[in-house]
Amino acid sequence: MRILTISGSMLALSISLTIAISVGAVSIPWSTVWGVMVNHIWPGAVEPSWPAGHEAIIWQIRVPRAALAMLVGAGLAMVGSSLQAVTRNALADPHLLGISSGGAFGAIVALLHTGLFLGTITVPLLAFLGALGATLVVLGVTRLAAAGSADRLVLAGVAVSFIVMALANMLIFLGDPKATHTVVFWMLGGLGLAEWSHLLWPLAALMLCGAWLWGRAGDLNVMTAGDETAITLGLAAQRFRLEVFVAGALITGVMVAFSGVIGFVGLMVPHIVRMIVGGDYRKVLPVCALFGAILLLWADIAARTIMAPEDMPVGIVTGLVGGVFFIWLLRRRSMGANG
Repeated sequence: MRILTISGSMLALSISLTIAISVGAVSIPWSTVWGVMVNHIWPGAVEPSWPAGHEAIIWQIRVPRAALAMLVGAGLAMVGSSLQAVTRNALADPHLLGISSGGAFGAIVALLHTGLFLGTITVPLLAFLGALGATLVVLGVTRLAAAGSADRLVLAGVAVSFIVMALANMLIFLGDPKATHTVVFWMLGGLGLAEWSHLLWPLAALMLCGAWLWGRAGDLNVMTAGDETAITLGLAAQRFRLEVFVAGALITGVMVAFSGVIGFVGLMVPHIVRMIVGGDYRKVLPVCALFGAILLLWADIAARTIMAPEDMPVGIVTGLVGGVFFIWLLRRRSMGANG
């Protein structure tokens, strides 16, 4: 079952990637898409039979955009599934827990007020610090209010998210009016500014923190049974939860720095994956990465085709789909509780 799921997901990801690169204001045949990509990976492997303009569109614009979509989708899905394990809350998500808002706040500070004083690393660094700060505030609020339950943690995250976004909006209001349009579009979530040089940071964050999360999949399984069980089995539950939050803040902050705020991916994907592969996080995490990449590729395809030739922010698409999914999930949980 696991091999079949992984193989099917890889096939679906390949098809989704091909479609994402081929559609747009200029429609490009699939054969050209793969011919250009293969030729750039192995020069001279394919005899060019396509216009130079098509090659530039594919390799310089659409492939980086699709790659960023896959990295962001995979990262947010892995973070969401991990947060749901350590909080034991099916509604946990980097967006709902305020992590995405903190990342957005840090990135806005860099874009509108401090400038790139550390070079290209400035935005992802401040986005990570903002995401980490929001995470610590959420944990601090729950401890201050003596609200240690998983449901109260999510409520604290929602409250902190509103506060942080209000502060971010104030920074936008006080910032350079000429730059606010770009920042507002970025806050709605978009992949249109993707470049090859930008992909290093999301890739590094996903590889390092994603590998760490997968390596601790056994501990995530233990955490789903509760803190008391985890402590009985020798796991420092509070410390491990904080480590997962820090890793999630790093992934989310870096992703937000380059894609803007994209919500609900981390909420939807883990539920879909657990319906297919069960609750073992050794299976859940890699499949979440694949499904998250596929979901965001299709969200980007929809964003570029619904209002073509206008480029709709992809966060609007995930927000609409995620909102409907959230309502369905609440209804499902309510029926399960009453059943």
